[in-house]
Amino acid sequence: MVILVVALLLLGVALGPVAHVPLPVTLVAAAAICGWLLVFAARERYGRQSTRRS
Repeated sequence: MVILVVALLLLGVALGPVAHVPLPVTLVAAAAICGWLLVFAARERYGRQSTRRS
């Protein structure tokens, strides 16, 4: 139960600034984060495939 409370508190702290930022800025930041995560996932996936083959 304490973990749930802490998780909700951290979520509120993380999302709090988003409520005060204009929508276009939020969308640009979200797109940048999404792009970074896609690049990271692709590097992890292809990096693990190349290590399995050798």
